Formats: sequence, structure tokens, C-alpha cells
Amino acid sequence: MADSEADFLANYDPSRYPPVAVTVDVVAFTIREGRLNVLLVRRAGPPMRDMWALPGGFVGEWEDLPTAAARELAEETGVANAHRRLHLEQLGTYGAPDRDPRMRVFSVAYLAFAPHLPDPVSGTDAREAAWVPMDERPETLAFDHTTILADGLERARSKLEYSPLATRFVDEEFTIADLRAVYETVWGEPLHAGNFHRKVLSVPGFVEGTGATTERGGARGGPRAKLYRAGDAQLLHPALLMPSREEAVR
Repeated sequence: MADSEADFLANYDPSRYPPVAVTVDVVAFTIREGRLNVLLVRRAGPPMRDMWALPGGFVGEWEDLPTAAARELAEETGVANAHRRLHLEQLGTYGAPDRDPRMRVFSVAYLAFAPHLPDPVSGTDAREAAWVPMDERPETLAFDHTTILADGLERARSKLEYSPLATRFVDEEFTIADLRAVYETVWGEPLHAGNFHRKVLSVPGFVEGTGATTERGGARGGPRAKLYRAGDAQLLHPALLMPSREEAVR
């Protein structure tokens, strides 16, 4: 009995089962010139040659999933996971039997955010890599990446409601107006400046003052704005709801 486990593994034949592969795909967002951008690559070869897709690829035999996601992001686009403000989290798993024409492939998707991400440089099996404004993205992406991207956008919008994720899109020191611009860009909805300011400061641990102010006042010569940094809160309570959702629950 002591050797039963070893005997089982020694005689185990994985070829009795259909081959299955695992890939990772990355939905990477940043804000450029006041617009939400997603990182896309144009495929250099088949399947789906020349179609735009999310950065991603097959997971190495001895590689864990977050490492594979960061590696693919760096190899296909030149955007390295060493970026000090990069936030990377698992989004979901996609396994429709026909999602990849080559074989049965399960993809584990990741969501990435950071401010001031550099222009991408294509590599490996990507012919081109680019930051694409969300309102200019292709209608259809390779594989099931259109669905994955839609899920990533919904996750990002939801996370801004109940987590301090918005602080990942701004510099380490920021104004409340900077933070509001993130919410407006990701949510795609205008926000009342005064109400937003009040809500942010009412959430314990969301932001904390630095004691400093901007070097200059507003565009109309107003007073200099206070600077803040991210607080220690992991969840926002009360949550900041999208205006459209807030209206729906009333």
C-alpha cells in the first residue's frame, strides 16, 4: 500500500485523454491624453493572421500563470511588468470548445493597469502593437478577445466603485480633480466636481493629504489644489457608484 501512489503515477498515461493547452491573455488599460486606451497586438501569423488581439500566449510547462501573463505582456509589446505602478490581477477563465481552431485551449485572462505606460514595441508573434482608444477599437478581435475585453472593461468600471483602483491610474501624488478625470474616463460619464470631491473625502482610507499643493492654481487663476496620495483602504465603504447605476438602484 505504501507504494500505491508511486505505482499509480508511474503507470499513469496522460495520452488517454484529449490534449489541452493553457494560454494567458492580458487586458491592459492606461489613460492617454484623457482617453481610456487598451493595448492590442496585430497577429503576425495564423491562425487569424493580421487580426488585432489582446497580448497573450501559451503558458510554459513549469510557469505559473501571473508570471506567464507578465512575460507575454513584455515579449509581445515591450511593456515590462517591472513598471512600478503596474497592477495585475486575474480577470477570468475562458474555455469554449471552439474558441481556438488549433486545439482545445483554455485561456486565463488578466487585467493590468498603470499610468504613463510607454509606447509598445511589437515582438515574438506580434507584427504590431499599439495603444488603441476604446472608442476606436476594432469591432471584432481574434479568438474570443472581444468578449474578454468587454469583461475587462466591466471589471475595471466595477472595481472603481468599490476599490481604490483609480489611484493606480494617477501619479503617486495627485489632486481630487486628477482622480475625478480617471473615473470620468473609465466610466464614460461626467461627474459633478463638488459631489465627487465630497464623496472621495468621506471614504475612510481612500486618500490622504500630503500637506502640499500644486505649484499653480487652476486655469482661471483659482487657488492651488491640495495634493493627495493613496490611503491604506482596500475596499471603499461607502462605495462610489457610477451615476447610471446609482440612478438604477434608487
